[in-house]
Amino acid sequence: MAIKVGIIGGAGYTGGELIRLLIHHPGVSVSFIHSRSNAGKPVYSVHQDLLGDTELKFSDKLNDDVDVIFLCLGHGESKKFLTENKIADKVKVIDLANDFRLSQSSHLAARSFVYGLPELNRDQIKKANNVANPGCFATTIQLGLLPLAKAGLLKDVYTTGITGSTGAGQSLSATSHFSWRENNIQAYKTLTHQHLGEIHQSLHQLQESFPGSPSGPGGLHFVPWRGDFTRGIFISSQIHCDLSIEELNKLYQDFYSGHPFTHITKEPLFLKQVVNTNKCIIQLEKMDDILVVHSVADNLLKGASGQAVQNMNLMFDLDETAGLNLKANYF
Repeated sequence: MAIKVGIIGGAGYTGGELIRLLIHHPGVSVSFIHSRSNAGKPVYSVHQDLLGDTELKFSDKLNDDVDVIFLCLGHGESKKFLTENKIADKVKVIDLANDFRLSQSSHLAARSFVYGLPELNRDQIKKANNVANPGCFATTIQLGLLPLAKAGLLKDVYTTGITGSTGAGQSLSATSHFSWRENNIQAYKTLTHQHLGEIHQSLHQLQESFPGSPSGPGGLHFVPWRGDFTRGIFISSQIHCDLSIEELNKLYQDFYSGHPFTHITKEPLFLKQVVNTNKCIIQLEKMDDILVVHSVADNLLKGASGQAVQNMNLMFDLDETAGLNLKANYF
């Protein structure tokens, strides 16, 4: 029997990608897609890439006769939505915002949220009724660092990362217009990015000695950049490390063995390897005692909607890769 799915906030980028994945998922039936501002309109009138794929229409009505609801709302809106709308306890919830990612904010009434990074919390996700999907920068940075944390090797980490314009959401702002983004890059939220808390939380989960805490300054020094492209995240993290590159590659291969979407390569990385996929690819480089970990992912898929579907698969005991065997936009 197909899993019945409802989507709240289906008109944005993450909502559109989630619809694209779920209408083609072999184990899913999409029951409703909620959007007050687009109620009654065909989904393909907003997500025009879905013309010919679905005749579903947006609705302003809620229906909890579903198995799982995805919340594709703005940060801070998910908690408000669940507070104002009675959703039956039997309905599982996957939240794509940052409302429930930190342990101190992971509870709301009877609901308790598990942090949904499968490469870290797969067993907990399988048993969960509610999952807080990680942020896009957080996912890509963490996947580059988790094996080192597990081995107790993390010290201060200096990270830079560049993201595409879709990471800013669908609403236009001064820095998301084509005329601003084209042939342009900019550092922003230097050392203060909102994903730092969840990253520190995960690293502490594996290595208690890692400096700092989720609620304050820590050992991860992160400078994010706005890029002049639409999709993808490219991360480079620098760490002091005494292990050889051969030992490190084995450490990473062993850690991600059995995880179908995270891969290690010895070749130089580039974004087109992962855009339109649920993959994260990692490359290690070393000079003397400085290790550089490069990691790349699609911010809308492994960094958002694809990972949300991966979590749904785990929660309902489906094949983890169901609906997610996607080809990269390589050329």
